[in-house]
Amino acid sequence: MDADLYDEFGNYIGPELDSEEEDDHDDEQFGDEDEQREYDDDHMDESEPQPMAIVLHEDKTYYPSALQVYGPEVETIVQEEDAQPLDVPLIEPVKKKKFQLKEQDLPETTYNMEYLADMMDNTSLIRNVALIGHLHHGKTTFVDCLIRETHPGYQDNEEKNLRYTDTLFTEQQRGCSIKSIPVTLLLSDVKNKNYLVNIFDTPGHVNFSDEVTASMRLCDGIVLFIDAAEGVMLNTERLLKHAVQERMQITICINKIDRLILELKLPPQDAYYKLRHIVEEINGLLTLYSDDLNPQIVSPVLGNVAFASSQYGVCFTLKSFANVYKSYYNDVNVEEFSKRLWGDIYFNPKTRKFTKKAPHNSAQRSFVEFILEPLYKIFAQVVGDVDSTLPAILNELSINLNKNELKLNIRPLLRLVCNKFLGDFSGFVNMVVDHINSPLDNAKLKVNHIYTGPSDSKIYEDMVNCDQDGPLMVHSSKMYPTDDCTFFQVLGRVMSGTLHAGTDVRILGENYSLQDEEDSRVLTVGRLWIYEARYKIELNRVPAGNWVLIEGIDQSIVKTATITDLTIHEDLYIFRPLKFNTQSIIKIAVEPVNPSELPKMLDGLRKVNKSYPLLTTKVEESGEHIILGTGELYLDCVMHDLRKMYSEIDIKVADPVVVFCETVVETSSLKCFAETPNKKNKLTMIAEPLEKGLAEDIENENVQIDWNKKKLGEFFQTKYDWDLLAARSIWSFGPDATGPNILVDDTLPSEVDKGLLNSVKDSIVQGFQWGTREGPLCEEPIRNTKFKILDAVIAGEPLHRGGGQVIPTARRVVYSAFLMATPRLMEPYLFVEVQAPADCVSAVYTVLAKRRGHVTQDAPVPGSPLYTIKAFIPAIDSFGFETDLRTHTQGQAFCLSVFHHWQIVPGDPLDKSITIRPLEPQPATHLAREFMIKTRRRKGLSQDVSINKFFDDPMLLELARQDVMLNYPLL
Repeated sequence: MDADLYDEFGNYIGPELDSEEEDDHDDEQFGDEDEQREYDDDHMDESEPQPMAIVLHEDKTYYPSALQVYGPEVETIVQEEDAQPLDVPLIEPVKKKKFQLKEQDLPETTYNMEYLADMMDNTSLIRNVALIGHLHHGKTTFVDCLIRETHPGYQDNEEKNLRYTDTLFTEQQRGCSIKSIPVTLLLSDVKNKNYLVNIFDTPGHVNFSDEVTASMRLCDGIVLFIDAAEGVMLNTERLLKHAVQERMQITICINKIDRLILELKLPPQDAYYKLRHIVEEINGLLTLYSDDLNPQIVSPVLGNVAFASSQYGVCFTLKSFANVYKSYYNDVNVEEFSKRLWGDIYFNPKTRKFTKKAPHNSAQRSFVEFILEPLYKIFAQVVGDVDSTLPAILNELSINLNKNELKLNIRPLLRLVCNKFLGDFSGFVNMVVDHINSPLDNAKLKVNHIYTGPSDSKIYEDMVNCDQDGPLMVHSSKMYPTDDCTFFQVLGRVMSGTLHAGTDVRILGENYSLQDEEDSRVLTVGRLWIYEARYKIELNRVPAGNWVLIEGIDQSIVKTATITDLTIHEDLYIFRPLKFNTQSIIKIAVEPVNPSELPKMLDGLRKVNKSYPLLTTKVEESGEHIILGTGELYLDCVMHDLRKMYSEIDIKVADPVVVFCETVVETSSLKCFAETPNKKNKLTMIAEPLEKGLAEDIENENVQIDWNKKKLGEFFQTKYDWDLLAARSIWSFGPDATGPNILVDDTLPSEVDKGLLNSVKDSIVQGFQWGTREGPLCEEPIRNTKFKILDAVIAGEPLHRGGGQVIPTARRVVYSAFLMATPRLMEPYLFVEVQAPADCVSAVYTVLAKRRGHVTQDAPVPGSPLYTIKAFIPAIDSFGFETDLRTHTQGQAFCLSVFHHWQIVPGDPLDKSITIRPLEPQPATHLAREFMIKTRRRKGLSQDVSINKFFDDPMLLELARQDVMLNYPLL
């Protein structure tokens, strides 16, 4: 081997050698097949993988790459480890939210949809009506009867209740309405004249009376539903009072008259007495609640009382029943006959005349003879002898039923027979048309009641004339979520002008005023609809007098809004916010289970706030998110919506508590003063309790701070015996314009420079408002207290008497005067109405006694086996009361409770000698202290009221000198 051919490492560096394989040999050269295969292998194309070649580990490919499978235009992501839990699918299916029942297509109706839309232009043929009444008195079922009459598709399912306006699944499951839902129908009266009737079906549960308030705002009149068997109940009274306050026209429908026959089995005469008793009770309440000298009265003779049985599709007034007689006897004078069908009037068959004296002992009143007895007979025949005598009776009444219909069950058969005998609901339509004004006729009353602007403007005139060509004014009071719960659609009433789809409008919120125009936005209206509970009819314009559902303007609206043209150049005023007949006093704190989901919860809170008219949400200084509602069921529904519909996250809820108030029971023991930080101003005040009933008068707006001095002075002089000077020098109510506290300037011009004092009036009022909004005991509102300014030393230079100096000082002096006047806590009391059989009454007393409740009245319900027990119970002890009551009475007692009044909690909240032991029930005298300490602890405040926070050093020296520090050692 030649050494020159290789280097020192043994690598060949000699001349190139010719390769044997490169020679072009013919196949004959090779001796056998093996050599041929070897040659082929060596000459294979380089790009093909060679089966026997050695491949490095990192170059091996067992599977095709994502690029080869999906192509270059598909993005692929590779995850090294599972980021999702095993029970979550890799690609989740699209979840469609569904919380409410909806029609897929527009249903068939007995009228043409275009005709319905055209009727909207004729204002005098429109009626806006709310159906209101106590829980389960048959409002929703009554609307079903109207739906069945106008929608032929629903006439077949006679068996089950439709509950057409209970659109939410939760309403269907709970069996009671939660939301007010509007339905617009074309209904004909006795003479077959058509009217466009906008009907609001409202909840009857007393917790949801805010929904009724919101729906009344858009209506001109109401139909009050009363169960014939139960009579006038808790919410019937409350809603009637509210309707009178809201200037509604009132009609009555006594529903469920079938219960008198089938359930209570009353003879016809007793049934008449029961019905008459209900009418008399309503008239008594109307007289009690109305201020007018001639209050509205209701009577079947006047035509504003209807009788109905929604279950069996019956509704009649005296006039419509007289019409039934006319169809059998042509010579009946409907008007005259109907007037004689109520009251102590008897028919004398011999003379064929009506008399006021009974012709013989067994004579029946005309209402019993001509209305109740025929009804009783029909009911008795259908329920009793279906096979033997019913066909003959039906032939007599010329009611034709086929064989299949005669084989129906009792209920559907009864409904069918009643429908054919009494006809349709034209009696109800007549009552509504005759006794509730059209939007045009009622406009002046409505606008005067809800509009805050002056009555000499062009806008006011156009609204009073319900002018379709005037400037646009729409008032909205309710909002409904879309199917996916991301947006809301706004329900409003067009007061003047015509609203067109796709136009720009200005939306004024509740805080808008000429002084503060911040709460106003310009937005574009989307589509417009008529809302029909389960379907919507789209329109491109809606004229004055009608209700409309508006898309696309919900972002800036919270509760109510005023929607106007951009072209109006006059001063704009809003419609006044809703005034409710109850208060939100029950309070829960919420927080997300996962803290990172807080923004989702806040968004959900914003949405439930829009959805419930009376709901209040706020953030405490400790950072707690608080929801305030009217009762347990109310907050349960709010939490369901928050968790399932609007935020879809897990939320923790604290135990419910109640809102407290702070008050005083005596006059301040000495004059309290405070100096401003710059020592240039000094205010002196005392606090004392207000006269009984005054706080409620202020809250109910029986007296208003914006009255002129003379009118305000007269009110206080005549009703509360104030002296002229004090009555004329009322500065403010607080915490708001309707807050139950008063600030009075009790200084004399000879002692105080009134000019300087008036220059800081606004600052002192602001300090007073701030102080009364959150009192010194536990930062709850002050109530029922009068603050008197006795002396004021004010700096001459404007620089030294600015708001920054005076406002905190005014607040401090309010607090110190308050603490010197024997402060007390107040708690809300609920009024409870319990219905129970006689043998359960003692159990009801027991349950109430355990919860500091006391009974005010128990009496049997006339004409039924039940007792009604009326009682008061502290709201803080009412949690779980209903469940407790049902447990003790085996589910036979049913109760409803509603806020009634504020009452002082027993005990002194500042008594340091009381020690609160954990988990032990406190005796009654310790309650105020316990509530105060626990509320302070929950809000993150110091355990006790720190008095030197509110008193200046000179004031403390004064206190020490006068030795009134027994109860208040310095902290």
